[in-house]
Amino acid sequence: MQTRQLGPFTVSAIGFGCMNVSHAYGDPAPYDVAASLFLEALDLGVTHLDTAALYGFGANEELVGKVLAPHRARFTLATKGGMYGIDGKRVIDGRPDTLVRQLENSLRRLQTDVVDLFYLHRWDKRVPIEDSVGAMAKLVGQGKVRALGLSEVSAQTLRRAHAVHPISAVQTEYSLWTRNPEIAVMDTCRELGTTVVAFSPLARGWLANPHLDLSLLEPHDLRKTMPRFQPEHFERNRPVLNQFVAIAREVGQSPAQLALGWVLSKYPHTLPIPGTQSIEHLRDNMAAVELRLPGGLMSRLDSLFTPGRISGARYGESAQSEVDTEEFSRH
Repeated sequence: MQTRQLGPFTVSAIGFGCMNVSHAYGDPAPYDVAASLFLEALDLGVTHLDTAALYGFGANEELVGKVLAPHRARFTLATKGGMYGIDGKRVIDGRPDTLVRQLENSLRRLQTDVVDLFYLHRWDKRVPIEDSVGAMAKLVGQGKVRALGLSEVSAQTLRRAHAVHPISAVQTEYSLWTRNPEIAVMDTCRELGTTVVAFSPLARGWLANPHLDLSLLEPHDLRKTMPRFQPEHFERNRPVLNQFVAIAREVGQSPAQLALGWVLSKYPHTLPIPGTQSIEHLRDNMAAVELRLPGGLMSRLDSLFTPGRISGARYGESAQSEVDTEEFSRH
């Protein structure tokens, strides 16, 4: 198994994002399916699992704890606080007392005494980042957390946070069709020794499923709120996807493997965490762990997905207002 650094931890070069199992992409997986999926991930060599208090409004953490507590020593466990669910609604709250309380709840649900990596899921812009990270740093001092991370932040916010306590990881959306971290976050993370954890490296399934049918998305599928999954943008982007699939066929890789191979080959301080409810897809994803794409192929993919080529913003207005990431100007 190829490995990479995640702050102080050495982990599998591809991790597992647990969100899909309980949250955002339709109905949660049945317990037996989820349990089989988690255990298969460990057997395939995955040593980095990522969850959050938000996912399933606590249900995902409970699931991870129930299935994987007996195997706790086999993997690096990451979870997130500062964004959670109350009465069926998502709430962002980065106040110090809230973060402390949320971490305690997460430890209970995860059936563990310590979280390896604790992220601020979203920066609550009503609270100085220094205050939120300061509270999280105290949790490190208490031995309840081993390392700290941030999610969906700009390079400037990362620097402010890092001045309070070392930030081991920044989790942000990064894939062929979302290259925003290349504006500033990638270089800043490299400078600070911070790992970039790439969520949605398969473009929320778009890169892995050339036959995705928008009409079959379930009513509560998060993608239905995203501009790129609206029919007009979806159709404008189809020629790019078709060319990508043709390249994957040419080099003898599945589209998912080629997409993950690009992420792995682009920057050595980046860790993709694809998620799925399918063991077949999990195995396909993990087969990409050894891939390092040659320069000519990387150039072709970079050119095909040059920033600005993809039609549509990645978030709608409401979700975009919650993040702090740099954005390419749109025409």
